[in-house]
Amino acid sequence: MANTVIPIVDFEKYGLHITDPGSVRSEVLEDTANGICDAFSTVGFVYLVNHGIEQSKIDVMFQSSKDFFSQPTEVKETCARNKSIGNHGWVGLEVEKLNPDRPAGDLKECFNFTPSEDGCFRRCVLTFQSWPSDSFRSTFFSFFSDCKQLSMRVLDVLSIGLKLENKNFLSECHDLIGRKGCPTTLRSLYYPPLSECVKAGQVRCGEHSDYGAITLLFQDGIGGLEVMNTDDIYVPAHPVPGAVLVNIGDLMQRWTADKLKATKHRVLVPEAELKKRQSRQSLAFFVHPNDEVIIRCLDGSDKYEPISSIDYLNYRFNVTY
Repeated sequence: MANTVIPIVDFEKYGLHITDPGSVRSEVLEDTANGICDAFSTVGFVYLVNHGIEQSKIDVMFQSSKDFFSQPTEVKETCARNKSIGNHGWVGLEVEKLNPDRPAGDLKECFNFTPSEDGCFRRCVLTFQSWPSDSFRSTFFSFFSDCKQLSMRVLDVLSIGLKLENKNFLSECHDLIGRKGCPTTLRSLYYPPLSECVKAGQVRCGEHSDYGAITLLFQDGIGGLEVMNTDDIYVPAHPVPGAVLVNIGDLMQRWTADKLKATKHRVLVPEAELKKRQSRQSLAFFVHPNDEVIIRCLDGSDKYEPISSIDYLNYRFNVTY
């Protein structure tokens, strides 16, 4: 199913194993760029293989996250997200409702990490513990760095596929990732085993499209993610071993005047009892342009009014929380 619904593109020519990406000519990447843009202009998702992030690093992130989420709630609450400070920290069960039409909050927990906010939270140590441990923090920093590098390369290839004059245009609009002025966030998600207390109509993750430019998603082997296809039918996005699932966000759809599609996706409550008793994990790297970047339609059509990246993100947050 995954092969026929969501395309698989080989990123071998520009993955992180290429130590000097600047030496790779645009024409060498044209086939890769066209494959990615074709996927993003239809279903809005693509599996990238040979992306260069080592599986061992992904495994460490999953295990570190599971160790944290397995702790008692009162322990996790010491690292809870404080909206008055920023987006960093733990978000508890049913706090978010990504589809506001659903009757109850989503059955998932999260831990958000935005490096530019880390120092601010650490200064609040008297009232807030920003990290459960130094090792947990270093694992997130290391994985964030890998995801940043891969995202910049995906954005370069996307610039080529969109026929932009400057191959580095999109990556230059994201050059503050990991620093003040860019809200790009690494989010570890945990879907705990479910009891019989699930409310009618409640889901693990409500139907939504992502907010920003692109998202890198690493899935465990459990599955459960569903993506709306071109016939407006939700279909499984089965995990593909060794692949990262990349999708377009609303801001990129707006930026490209709807040439690229921000597709809705969701995680329902499994029907099978065995699946209900299984936990599920994923890692999402939400890539946003620098705060001050003004999002204007790249084709010059003015289909959407210009808006700053940060103003659009704040608008979406206000709807979600």
